[in-house]
Amino acid sequence: MSKNKDNDELLRAQINDIIEADIQLGINDYLEGKESEQKSGVGFSDPDAGADQLNVKVSRDEIDKILKEYKRIKKAEKSNLGEVKKLGLTDQFGRQL
Repeated sequence: MSKNKDNDELLRAQINDIIEADIQLGINDYLEGKESEQKSGVGFSDPDAGADQLNVKVSRDEIDKILKEYKRIKKAEKSNLGEVKKLGLTDQFGRQL
């Protein structure tokens, strides 16, 4: 059981890192765009209003929801019907099984 919990914690940490990195990248791109607007004089941004970088935190509940969905998908892939779908088998009329 401990191995399962360790795997859950590892997956939870990986999901959290991916989400935070993606959101942080978007925020940093936005801030760089605002900085270039300030240098070129385009837009109505106040140079003293923003910070150089913002930090992102993701709720543990949201990560748990994603982890639960991930496990559901993996379980379906490992099922017998999932294996049949991977093989791409068809019935005698050419329809997917």
